[in-house]
Amino acid sequence: MMKIAVFGAVGRPAVLSCLNVFLELLKGEPVSFSFEKGLYAYASEQGLSLDSVSLIANDDFDADLALSIGGDGTFLTTAAHIGQKDIPVLGVNTGRLGFLTDVSEEDIRSAIDFVLRPPYPVEERSLLALSLSGTEVLPYPYALNEVAVLKQDSSSMLAITLTVNGERVHTYQSDGLIVATPTGSTAYSMSVGGPIVVPQARTLVVSPVASHSLNVRPLIIPDNWPIELEVDSRTGSFLLAVDGRSQVLDQQLRVKISKADHSIKIVKQPGHTFFTTLRNKLMWGLDKRN
Repeated sequence: MMKIAVFGAVGRPAVLSCLNVFLELLKGEPVSFSFEKGLYAYASEQGLSLDSVSLIANDDFDADLALSIGGDGTFLTTAAHIGQKDIPVLGVNTGRLGFLTDVSEEDIRSAIDFVLRPPYPVEERSLLALSLSGTEVLPYPYALNEVAVLKQDSSSMLAITLTVNGERVHTYQSDGLIVATPTGSTAYSMSVGGPIVVPQARTLVVSPVASHSLNVRPLIIPDNWPIELEVDSRTGSFLLAVDGRSQVLDQQLRVKISKADHSIKIVKQPGHTFFTTLRNKLMWGLDKRN
């Protein structure tokens, strides 16, 4: 029997609608469902029938496939739950852009046949691994999209010294600095002017946020070169954001970034390539004159 672990955005009626479709269409099939505890509680409160659904109480679970229902933020949370389990993830988009979520609400029925016929075509996406100098430990030290060092307030900039592969590169005077994977190149990094990178590229993108120097541009480096960030701030601290999960750190701590020794597998529907996603979701190359 195929085991499917389900993660979803709590509080969205569209997520419940998608869950209903999956449960109804897969009824009678050799499939069992387990819901993440927050989603389980939300679905139960909203009256969804969960008689045949088990509960994922913690990250000690196993599955053949994970469903992530929501937007890209939900997908990043799902990836954190999957961790090193090597479970392929299929993203269902009920949000807005949904660059990581491959299936639209309208495509769920056609995706059901796809789900029942493993193995699936998958793309392996690299992760960033983080560590801090000193004894500070991060709750989940991996990022699928990006690691960002940011200022805490609007009054003063940061001085961020970047060291790559043991060599000091530059001290950025800016509001922050982003280190992004190819997957994250279409997220925060893109919004500050970073390049779009295909997922298969073995690179990282380093992009400043609101640089105070016009001659500083985003930098592409090999993903097997270790990175170290040292921060000098007037407040004595800075904000570390890891795929949107943020915490305040003392500037005495240095951030060390390297390529993780595991990856996240993203299930891709036939015909859903990176370039079709660019065209369909970012309106890549759209010419309004036509």
